[in-house]
Amino acid sequence: MAKAKKEQKLNEEELKNLQGLVKIINQLQLQVGGLEVQKTLAITRLQNFQRDVGELQNKFRKKYGDMTIDINTGNLTKRPIENEVDTKD
Repeated sequence: MAKAKKEQKLNEEELKNLQGLVKIINQLQLQVGGLEVQKTLAITRLQNFQRDVGELQNKFRKKYGDMTIDINTGNLTKRPIENEVDTKD
């Protein structure tokens, strides 16, 4: 009969070192996954708020016409028509 080969094995220090590194990788992968979820939720919220602003702009356009709004003061000014010639000069 053939002799069974002696099982090779990492020593305790090597195994602990490897396990520690794998544990850190797993933790970081979990964190990245969590951050991706947060990113997706933030993007969705951003898109929702952008949609809300667009709806509000349409509402204002119907009420006030094609105006620009100073976001700091709320003042409305008539939006210049493209190709309109400035006759002040």
